[in-house]
Amino acid sequence: METLLISACLMGYNCKYNGGNNALPPEVLSALRERYRLIPVCPEAAGGRPTPRVPSERRGGSVVTRDGRDVTAAFRRGAEIAGKLAERYGARLALLKSNSPSCGSGTVYDGSFTGTLTPGDGVTAEYLKNKNLTIFDNYSSLLA
Repeated sequence: METLLISACLMGYNCKYNGGNNALPPEVLSALRERYRLIPVCPEAAGGRPTPRVPSERRGGSVVTRDGRDVTAAFRRGAEIAGKLAERYGARLALLKSNSPSCGSGTVYDGSFTGTLTPGDGVTAEYLKNKNLTIFDNYSSLLA
């Protein structure tokens, strides 16, 4: 069975910045569990960010909170931990939360805190791509 690294919030863990989650529908999680060994990770929490926490967005190569603090180092720690989990469990695939400053793949919020998306990757998505993992932000192709 192939291993899939997955954003913990997508599995229903309450690790989102506001203390909630982005849980996938139960039938989707069930279908994923039938095909993959799921390894949950929240890079932001793993990197030392509390839950709940002030929202963060990518601003160039950095990650900043809405109140102006640079939290890039915590995001990098979380990305490294996610990479170690992938390596430990032999994951070559990851299903990550779209648009997130850590997990977004292809688009992220631009750092203006206005809901504006810009091309780019979150810190963890970028890190895992550099480790040759294939990143998904939509489950449908994983279940095709």
